[in-house]
Amino acid sequence: MKSTQLEIAALAKVCNEALILSLVKGGPHHGYQIALEIEEKSGGMFQFNHGTLYPILHKLEKKGFIRGTWHHAEGERKRKYYALTLRGKKYLKELNVDLTTFFDTLFSITGGKK
Repeated sequence: MKSTQLEIAALAKVCNEALILSLVKGGPHHGYQIALEIEEKSGGMFQFNHGTLYPILHKLEKKGFIRGTWHHAEGERKRKYYALTLRGKKYLKELNVDLTTFFDTLFSITGGKK
């Protein structure tokens, strides 16, 4: 039972990273904007709260997959915008291959997604 939970946790981690990297691939976004757009584009299926999103962003930044830069517009608070790096593009491509293989295999067994 414990190994199944670990596998599910690993899948959730990969999915979260793929969602975030895919969104910032289109251009720099600040954290709250990332959460809102993912929720909107997924019809509410994927949602991030601050306690989940920011640790993922910090980890992706630390690994060099995204780069954060601070911006302060007149009359607004300071926000950190995240952009995809070349290393992040490569990692996203690998994630997409892995996820496609995983779900294709799953659906071939379960008869899903025809």
